[in-house]
Amino acid sequence: MPEETYQERTESATPRRRQDARKKGQVARSMELNSFAVLFVGVITLFFVGPLITRQLADLMRMVFQESARFDLSAGNVPRLVLTYGGRMLIILTPVLVAMMVAGLLINFAQVGFCMSADPLAPRLDRLDLVKGLKRLFNLRSAVELLRNILKLVVIGWIAYAAIKAESKHFIPLVDSDVHQLLSFIGTAMFHIGLKITLGLLVLSILDYAYQKWDFEKSIRMSRQEVKEEIKQYEGSPVTRSRVRRVQMELSRMRQTREVPKADVVVTNPTHLAVALKYDPDKMGAPTVVAKGARLFAEKIKKIAREHGVPVVHNAPLARALYQAVEIGAEVPGHLYKAVAEVLAFVYRLKNHEAAVE
Repeated sequence: MPEETYQERTESATPRRRQDARKKGQVARSMELNSFAVLFVGVITLFFVGPLITRQLADLMRMVFQESARFDLSAGNVPRLVLTYGGRMLIILTPVLVAMMVAGLLINFAQVGFCMSADPLAPRLDRLDLVKGLKRLFNLRSAVELLRNILKLVVIGWIAYAAIKAESKHFIPLVDSDVHQLLSFIGTAMFHIGLKITLGLLVLSILDYAYQKWDFEKSIRMSRQEVKEEIKQYEGSPVTRSRVRRVQMELSRMRQTREVPKADVVVTNPTHLAVALKYDPDKMGAPTVVAKGARLFAEKIKKIAREHGVPVVHNAPLARALYQAVEIGAEVPGHLYKAVAEVLAFVYRLKNHEAAVE
């Protein structure tokens, strides 16, 4: 296998790269899925409200025909008539249009979530480059879109032909039908044909969405060098990160050493670990770890404790459990209550004895 060069984009996009692409409006979205959702909801809505719309349109047409003799068809009045009756027709069709609009918004939200970007609308001079335009015209994406459109025409044409052929056996009896029966048949047949075409588009939409997802992931891939540069840009170089971690550790240890003199007891391993505990019944629900350390820092904790008269108790199992399970400033978990209570009871008895002796 040839050695990978830094230009090859073989790495998955980082979260920051995905976020930057999203800000630019680059998301995985299938317009075929949008078309399917809008068409499907439109067909279903027409099935339920179609009779109502038909009656309202018939009433509107009846009114137009009745008043047509009184229409003033002058140049100044025609636009008013178009707006008046066009507006009424628009109101009649509003349920279908609103349902289709909501479907379009919901399917977009389901695909990409809430994403608004003006970047795709911004003018770009590279779009005027003839060479780049030819490359965009003759590339894999263009070939896939051409194949998809041809396949869509073939599938829709075949489904429509099969659906019309299935309904053709009902054509001859229509000769003796009245207008109402004829319109009813046409509406039912159109619904069946539209539903079958819509379900056919669903299959194409799923395939197109899978391709769009794959193509998007491919377009935002990064080379190893780009990943390294991003880490350096946003997280700093390894040397800087190591220095930051070291400074943070030193600050944490400084805060812990200031808390050790206030502790009630220090539980040790006895040589490798040290955990300082403090318990104030009026302020705390349970004993709290105020400092912990291993090896050299553990020795420092024990040294400070002895200097300030804080009891140091050797209990290896408890010290290991506290060191591994409890973070600085956190309370002791319930399964360690008994062991910690025994240690604190021992310390309190020790302090009471020393006070009595004095």
